[in-house]
Amino acid sequence: MIARGIMLGPDQPVILHLLDIALAAEALHGVKMELLDAAFPLLKEVHATTDVTEACKDVNVAIMLGGFPRKEGMERKDMMSKNVPIYKEQASALEEHAASDCKVLVVANPANTNALILKEFAPSIPEKNITCLTRLDHNRALSQIAERLKVYVADVKNVIIWGNHSSTQYPDINHATVTTPNGERPVKELDTDDHWLKNEFINTVQQRGVAIIKARKASSALSAASAACDHMRDWVLGTPKGTWVSMGVYSDGSYGIPKDIIYSFPVKCEKGKWSIVKGLKIDEFSRAKMDATAKDLIDEKEVAHSCLN
Repeated sequence: MIARGIMLGPDQPVILHLLDIALAAEALHGVKMELLDAAFPLLKEVHATTDVTEACKDVNVAIMLGGFPRKEGMERKDMMSKNVPIYKEQASALEEHAASDCKVLVVANPANTNALILKEFAPSIPEKNITCLTRLDHNRALSQIAERLKVYVADVKNVIIWGNHSSTQYPDINHATVTTPNGERPVKELDTDDHWLKNEFINTVQQRGVAIIKARKASSALSAASAACDHMRDWVLGTPKGTWVSMGVYSDGSYGIPKDIIYSFPVKCEKGKWSIVKGLKIDEFSRAKMDATAKDLIDEKEVAHSCLN
């Protein structure tokens, strides 16, 4: 997708740096061969390496996919104890070797807290340049609404994913609209089934990743890659007028969310910068959900710091 221009636009040449662990070096070389064989016009060079320093050298965009996966029977703290050192090391490499304007997107779970660790150990990278992926959840929410209302997904916009990329995330439908032949209509006008809006919809989006693992015996791949491209494309090239998207970003205290956590907010992007959408009305139901996922992130932060000590 990156080599085809889907992430950074059809006129932006790219140089790919591919990083993997030493055990996967041969397979990584195979990926490089396939990329070269595809003869993508925008792909200028491919560097495949197991050296994190070499991988981070002068990069303008860093997509952090690598992490220790959670295995059956593994507690979340056990997974974090594996991932915190990985992100500490990769943060140090980005800090020393990446371009000064490097934009970072963390995908590997726990994505919000991995991004926070990376921020703490790469202090020269501006905090606004370190984000995590909640666009997959955002896209899942759009898709569920489109399926429910029997409309095209392109006609649905302005859902919000608040908080953590975990089962405590809050998919918020209150501000979402659908483009109809009679103009834009709020989703809540088109579907007045409160049980679906406040239960089924939220649960489906929260548990979609688990459902995919159960169905295909592997975690989301195509949809996650597509969402990563969407996230970075909108960040670099801008969001359409009147549309916002969800990004995990460093909290500035907006909407009463504690500072010093990476939290998913509605954002608009312009000229390579994101800004949190301000002034949205928050009802009592939403407030409780937003606070619960913030607490989840504060708890994760404490666990991550305990893994560092």
